[in-house]
Amino acid sequence: MDTLLLSRIQFGANISFHILFPTITIALGWVLLFFKLRFNATGDEKWMQAYRFWVKVFALSFAMGVVSGITMSFQFGTNWPGFMEAVGNIAGPLLAYEILTAFFLEAVFLGIMLFGFSKVPNWLHTTATFLVAFGTTMSAFWILVLNSWMHTPAGFEMRDGVAFATDWWAIIFNPSMPYRLTHMLLASGLTVAFLILGLSAFRWLVGDRGSDVRATFKTGAWLGALLIPVQIYMGDLHGLNTLEYQPQKVAAMEGNWETKSNVPLVLFALPDEESRENHHEVSIPNLASIILTHKADGVVPGLNDFVSEDGTVLHPPVAPVFWSFRVMVGTGITMLLLSWSALWFMRRGRGPGGVPKLMQVVLVPMAFSGWVATLAGWYTTEIGRQPWLVHGVLTTEQAVADVPAPMVGTTLAAYLMIYALLLAAYVGVLFYLARKAAKTNLSQQNDPVSAPQGVKAVPAE
Repeated sequence: MDTLLLSRIQFGANISFHILFPTITIALGWVLLFFKLRFNATGDEKWMQAYRFWVKVFALSFAMGVVSGITMSFQFGTNWPGFMEAVGNIAGPLLAYEILTAFFLEAVFLGIMLFGFSKVPNWLHTTATFLVAFGTTMSAFWILVLNSWMHTPAGFEMRDGVAFATDWWAIIFNPSMPYRLTHMLLASGLTVAFLILGLSAFRWLVGDRGSDVRATFKTGAWLGALLIPVQIYMGDLHGLNTLEYQPQKVAAMEGNWETKSNVPLVLFALPDEESRENHHEVSIPNLASIILTHKADGVVPGLNDFVSEDGTVLHPPVAPVFWSFRVMVGTGITMLLLSWSALWFMRRGRGPGGVPKLMQVVLVPMAFSGWVATLAGWYTTEIGRQPWLVHGVLTTEQAVADVPAPMVGTTLAAYLMIYALLLAAYVGVLFYLARKAAKTNLSQQNDPVSAPQGVKAVPAE
């Protein structure tokens, strides 16, 4: 492998690990605010118990996100110096805005949120929770502004190979930003919905019948059931926007080689870039045209339109984009079926006890399904941008550092080993916290006198 490919893999590994944790904290902050507001409104201790448990998950995820984000910023200088040299006049201020408007806000009020339960007035603690949630969302906003601009650049001009801003409003509200931001915020909400649902199912399976588990299980199921149809709709709008500005990416997602009408939706295939065709294709007639153009005879771009006369390929690698898109969609459909089924089984007010045990078991690994869908969507988006780093402006080859390949390979191996250990530790701690909370609730169920005020001891079902 050459330096370019190794550097791309290394940055991909770093951002894949990093994105796992902001995907949780962005939406979890708002869920914590919901728990706190419910406690304020009802005085029911179950909501405060839910808050106390999930704020630990938030703190752990926030810390992991901050630490993993530092390595990414280093790589702009070590692996991709051409990026800042060419577009630093735009990327630099956007990253600075993220720190000034979001990170400082989170850092200031996070301590109150984590440790101020009984040390500050209730209104201040609630306000701190709101500001931390708002800060995580603002952080996502600025990062996605930059990422969207890299896909659909606007509001700038090039002078001697360097980008200069001419219209900051056009840069911030570039053509794909509203769709990309909304899609990511919904992805975060679904990630948190299934994380809550999965860990609550785990606690229920080990015998925890606390009222807080019932409340969080129901919250996760409702959140997932409500958000996934919205995500499907926004995904369609995002796809139409991508078709307009990055048709080669859509062609790779669909595995479509020739520009034509009445294009089938390919469910399964083995794309072959050498022969420029699909093998073992299973498809539904006309459906890709219907989805992308809203009419059966709509014209869908083909990959062969993005090969120059000298044979230079100007479209992304097909197989990774094709398969990652299907993993994302397949995971989303599974989320839809499970969340709606869970609500259907709980319809008689029996709570988690009404959900079949097999489904509860399935929901435990589905706690991390949001990660799978997010990474698959991220790979579809980012690999689908190749060979461009900033679409139509800067290629990855132009931006990569002149560093020996063995050096990049060595650091890549070190990153992968560290990330594997950290990820295993993170997941282990989540289940440790769930077991500990379940053990506490079980002891209170066996000794109702010791249960906090407002918490009812519920007999095992």
